[in-house]
Amino acid sequence: MKTWFITGANGGLSYSMLEILLERGDRVAATLRKPQALDELQKKYGSSLWRANLDLTDAHTIKQVISQAIENFETIDVLVNNAGYGLFGAVEEVSEDQIEHLFQTNFFGSLRVARAFMPYFRSQGKGHIVQISSEVGFLSNPGQGLYSASKWAVEGVFETLAKESAPFNIKITLVEPGGIRTGFFANHGVFGQELEAYNNHPARNFKKLYQSIHTKEIIDRDLIPGDPQKMAKVIIQHVDEGNGQLRLVLGSDAYQDIKAVLTSRLAELEKQKELAYSTDADDVVHNR
Repeated sequence: MKTWFITGANGGLSYSMLEILLERGDRVAATLRKPQALDELQKKYGSSLWRANLDLTDAHTIKQVISQAIENFETIDVLVNNAGYGLFGAVEEVSEDQIEHLFQTNFFGSLRVARAFMPYFRSQGKGHIVQISSEVGFLSNPGQGLYSASKWAVEGVFETLAKESAPFNIKITLVEPGGIRTGFFANHGVFGQELEAYNNHPARNFKKLYQSIHTKEIIDRDLIPGDPQKMAKVIIQHVDEGNGQLRLVLGSDAYQDIKAVLTSRLAELEKQKELAYSTDADDVVHNR
């Protein structure tokens, strides 16, 4: 039996994890903006489920809630940083306030929670942090530049944290899903103010696709291939096994998109090899 702390626990992927974990007998501290959304699970599983309201932009509250969860269960084995949302529109269209709130939630919020858990995990000599990222942590397209930027930032800091935490027996997993058949597209997207200049622009086409992608018609066309239950099971299995790669790529679309962008970047890099080496100082000895 493990004890988990999950943020954004009312989301499709995290809710699937919540159901699986409670059904198999694990305990979960679930944080979300509306704890009453888990009333039915609370009735079914009782004290195995602990709930709290949590705003990831409030650093003080984060520490309080984590302390309360640890006091309630006496131990936490796994942190799942799932809470977050998308901000969409051309880079020029989104506002300063929207950008600030996005990073306060997706990046700083995830980082605050992980940093708050680090002293506790170090003191108990073990821990596992599962950070939900996205395939857009590797790539970006018109209309999703700021959302991608928040995930690129997540990728950078948690890759470093994985190296820093390894000596303390604290594992890090970056989960990089593609599209998931959840309510994310319908309920977790914020859009910038439309500018006329982008009316026939690829950024606008992305917005139109996004706004319609939660409908049954779109899902049936396999534009959203990810099954949240299957993904939840894979993440839980990865944690149970205790070892494995830093990154979990989930969904055929994520695999294909990430492979394509990495292949393209590697090809571009190889073309610049001679140029890169030519800018070294004259006394540098190359072994190549």
